[in-house]
Amino acid sequence: MSDAPREDRRHMGAALALARRGLGRTWPNPAVGCVLVRNGVVVGRGWTQPGGRPHAEPEALCRAGDRARGATAYVTLEPCSHYGKTPPCADALIAAGVSRVVVALTDPDPRVSGRGLARLAEAGVAVHALPPEHPDARAAADLTAGFLLRVTVGRPLVTVKAAATLDGRIATASGESRWITGAQARARGHRLRAENDAIAVGLGTAVADDPRLDCRLPGLEDRAPVRVVFDSALALPPDSQLVRTAVRQPTWVVCATPAPADRRARLESHGVRILPVAPDDTGRVSIPAALDALGAEGLTRLLVEGGGRLIGAFLAADRVDRLAWFAAPKLLGDAARPVAAGFGVDRLADCANFAPLDRTRAGPDLLTTLRRVAGDRATPPPDPVVFP
Repeated sequence: MSDAPREDRRHMGAALALARRGLGRTWPNPAVGCVLVRNGVVVGRGWTQPGGRPHAEPEALCRAGDRARGATAYVTLEPCSHYGKTPPCADALIAAGVSRVVVALTDPDPRVSGRGLARLAEAGVAVHALPPEHPDARAAADLTAGFLLRVTVGRPLVTVKAAATLDGRIATASGESRWITGAQARARGHRLRAENDAIAVGLGTAVADDPRLDCRLPGLEDRAPVRVVFDSALALPPDSQLVRTAVRQPTWVVCATPAPADRRARLESHGVRILPVAPDDTGRVSIPAALDALGAEGLTRLLVEGGGRLIGAFLAADRVDRLAWFAAPKLLGDAARPVAAGFGVDRLADCANFAPLDRTRAGPDLLTTLRRVAGDRATPPPDPVVFP
């Protein structure tokens, strides 16, 4: 693999940083960044706006104005080529007179899938698509993983967040869990909320903790991810904070079919949205069916916060793509509640394997971010920006 020119690497890195600003706010569209450069000078920058529109390219073109003519556009995802709620971005780049486009990642959406690059090339624009093994292409795939999964598989990227002790416990035997990790780790957890489209908890956590599931970081209070409760029989109390605030922050309850009509009507009267899905063999919500339903609604990134039974169900269904593991330097012992309840294997060959992507300190606690990998325990860790 030959490295791209230094300037290309620098400007694509800036485009990737811009794209990250949209994480958690652009679904069902991907978070994309665009940088326009003419004669070595940045003349326009843009990123996908909340709700997915405007797209990154017209944002950057608007800022550049006439200076876009003859410029190079660095885009983290292939410009769209179809008419939807906005005109094609490929056409906008052509009309603005952009002379060259560097794309980090092609779009697997069948409405695009190479058509955007072809349209640019047919109009005489020099097109450079980075090879999949290029560091910037892999960084773009990592950043866009949720959108890629929704388009290709039909479900969102699933990240499990666990705040646990060194021995993998999330609460004492009596259920006390506040606070296993410290203030800095909790702040990082709120940042994770801001970067995801939705936050999921099980009914037990919703009842025991009565959480708000919002983002309370200074400057990010306007982030309002969808709150998703996995509640097979629609037993979520109407006086819970999630129900009482449903008119202000979207609250969805995933239940097993058939949904009890009276309970459904009661929750819907408070603004809660009900998503009935097929049950599994135990009569509980099927995790694969639930993820298919959430993907059909446009969600691309789902953060699962607990409790242990829900996390165990996701692991048992092999639907955990990433782990955000906050480890507190504490021990609670075997009587305490585990991270993954009801999940277990008899053979090491069958265990869920994860490879570390990043480790960072959060006060006295340690945050390790991991991604799901196949194979046995001897599988070497992958590079830290590979699409799961």
